[in-house]
Amino acid sequence: MVTFLRWFFAGLMISVGSVALIYLGAALQEDGKVKQVSSVVDSKVATAQDQTEEDRRAINDQLHRSRRNSITEAILVAEPAVVGITVTQVREYRAYNPMFEDPFFRQFFNIPERIYREKVENLGSGFIISDDGYVLTNEHVVHEANEIVVTMTGGVHKEGKRFEAKVVGTNYDFDIALLKIDGKNLPYLNIALEENPIVGEWVMAIGNPFGLFDINDQPSVSVGVVSAIGRDFERNEDGRQYRNMLQTDAAINPGNSGGPLINVLGEVIGMNTFIFSGKGGGSVGIGFAIPADILQANVDRLRGRGELQKDIYTGLIVQDIDRRIALSLGYPSTEGVLVTEIEKDSPADKSELEPVDIIYEIEGTSIKSVSTIKNYFRNRDLRVGDVLSGKYFRNGKEYKFMMELEAKPD
Repeated sequence: MVTFLRWFFAGLMISVGSVALIYLGAALQEDGKVKQVSSVVDSKVATAQDQTEEDRRAINDQLHRSRRNSITEAILVAEPAVVGITVTQVREYRAYNPMFEDPFFRQFFNIPERIYREKVENLGSGFIISDDGYVLTNEHVVHEANEIVVTMTGGVHKEGKRFEAKVVGTNYDFDIALLKIDGKNLPYLNIALEENPIVGEWVMAIGNPFGLFDINDQPSVSVGVVSAIGRDFERNEDGRQYRNMLQTDAAINPGNSGGPLINVLGEVIGMNTFIFSGKGGGSVGIGFAIPADILQANVDRLRGRGELQKDIYTGLIVQDIDRRIALSLGYPSTEGVLVTEIEKDSPADKSELEPVDIIYEIEGTSIKSVSTIKNYFRNRDLRVGDVLSGKYFRNGKEYKFMMELEAKPD
């Protein structure tokens, strides 16, 4: 009897389980669609089939917003104030024939000097720093420019605005130029001065690499981090001095020069200036930017100088030094320039300099030859009233001089 009851209850349980499984299977296969079953799922959550068009738009909007982050938001802020810069220069060069450079041949032939001129274009980047149209870029981007055109961001199907720009002032040594375009209520970037850059923080380089800005008036963006701060370099072959530079691995390429390096707040922490490159000449992830404090100091100085008179003169007449001159004056080198004459009542005449002095340094720049001193005065933003300091050699000793620049007499 007990055995019979055991088998009876076992069969009953199997029957109930079978009915439950049949019922569950039917539920899972309703309308031929498999539905997930979970005791923890809230019954109020609608299935995909039950969502309204409004629900789907809300979800898509959420997904879209999730792609945005501090980097994309910073770029949205900064992009409208980044500009492409196109510079036209007229370069001169002289036809060279080694035979006619020889004095022996020149005494028999009267060969006129042939000078050729050609127009060349240089491309770079820049950024607007005020709503009335002041623009920062590298000096090497606009060096000896005959014409400067600034192009603002347009859009994929919209041409950007173009402006002719004027040079307000430059600092050749630090490779900074301040330009001005005519405009009002322009987008602009703030130079970050409150917080120092942090090694490892996200940064973005925005600009005009390889002239791509000209395709649709849109700047290019590369992302990286601050790799190092405070990098100092010796003066390069052009006489420029880069101090306290920011290093970044954000890609910087030809054409990026003068563009901003921004942080995630959309503030300028530096101006992209040069790179270390491999044999191909492209970016290898080591680029350098002029830091914000140096940029701001130069903006303040150059804006304050305005359109002051730049037609200056010194009253100095100099020549190169050869070995014979150096030996006769007891000067231990042939680098420098010999003062041969000083115009009366000129800035040089009012300084400590005298004829037969040898000038070998001006404002920290080594003066090696006549061409060096000419390049110094041609390349720098020197104006009437500026005071220059320098070093010179006289009678076996080294001295310092100060000279205030004056307007060139009529």
